[in-house]
Amino acid sequence: MKILIVDDEPHLRTLIQQALEELEEDGVELLTATNGEEALVTIRAEEPSLVFLDVMMPRLNGFDVCNTVKNQLGLGHIHIVLLTAKGQEFDRQRGQEVGADLYMTKPFDPDALLAKARSVLGLTAMGD
Repeated sequence: MKILIVDDEPHLRTLIQQALEELEEDGVELLTATNGEEALVTIRAEEPSLVFLDVMMPRLNGFDVCNTVKNQLGLGHIHIVLLTAKGQEFDRQRGQEVGADLYMTKPFDPDALLAKARSVLGLTAMGD
């Protein structure tokens, strides 16, 4: 199983990776991309189970990437979580139109991120 983390801000990519790194013990591979174009290349090549996708990015934004994956590439089985900054006017309707499965607001709770990833991948937390 693979998770792709897409954010143009290096510290946020690192933060998300750190939140999810214990999943590597369950055999989950963490992949990263720094922009929407790179994300699409990685999604085509790797077909991750789950993508944490920043909305506001240069070149291709999260909406465009999500729309391409869900509606043009026919990869509807890939679970996409859009990440949006607090205070940004997030267009829920647009998120639904492009097929996003969920969205979370930054700054996010690392435990919530991990719980979401476990749930999507069907993994139980240690001690469950």
